[in-house]
Amino acid sequence: MPATLAMHMSDGLLDAPTSVLFLVVGGVGVLLALVRARGALDDRTAPMAGLVAAFIFAVQMLNFPVLPGVSGHLLGGALAAILVGPWVGALCIAIVLVVQALVFADGGLSALGANVTNLALIGTAVGFLVALGLRGLVRRGRGGLVATAFIAAFASTVVASLGFVAEYAIGGDPAFDLGTIATTVVGVHCLIGIGEGIITALTVGAIAAVRPDLVYLLRGERRPLEVSA
Repeated sequence: MPATLAMHMSDGLLDAPTSVLFLVVGGVGVLLALVRARGALDDRTAPMAGLVAAFIFAVQMLNFPVLPGVSGHLLGGALAAILVGPWVGALCIAIVLVVQALVFADGGLSALGANVTNLALIGTAVGFLVALGLRGLVRRGRGGLVATAFIAAFASTVVASLGFVAEYAIGGDPAFDLGTIATTVVGVHCLIGIGEGIITALTVGAIAAVRPDLVYLLRGERRPLEVSA
């Protein structure tokens, strides 16, 4: 059976002090997102947030092959940020991670803070910032939006994997060479990022074709999104 190599960290990868440290970091980040999300939630965003969380939860259960013996799954940070904004998106990913850890023992409780930091905070922030920086491309039409979604998802996956490397450098097993770990993790997540980008682009493109008003990234545009090819 292929092994899953992703930033969804399990118990035992980090020592206790590092696990506690990132539990605090993740908790503070989620608290900040909760405060900021209160102003972002409205009649469109609230139901959409529930759908996004449910979709990411379901799709994360499905692995796609990356290399022989290695598979990955959707991380969802960029997807959530593009659809419901960075603050609400971070909460969506955090909720998914908490449910998976508590109900399905997926990721482990001791690694929950690190997982929240990497996937919910870093992944969502990077995905949104990249998408925001490509707003000019988005304004060219649905093709530009799809391309932006792909690039943002790829970037968020790779940068979030660097969060894993940094955490392992702080509290991982020193018996393993950090350079080898970094090369392997980042290299594999470049491949996972391609799958992440495809799923994100297809999902965002499909929603924008039917209800562009539900896509957070498109709010504030001076003209409606052109949905023609």
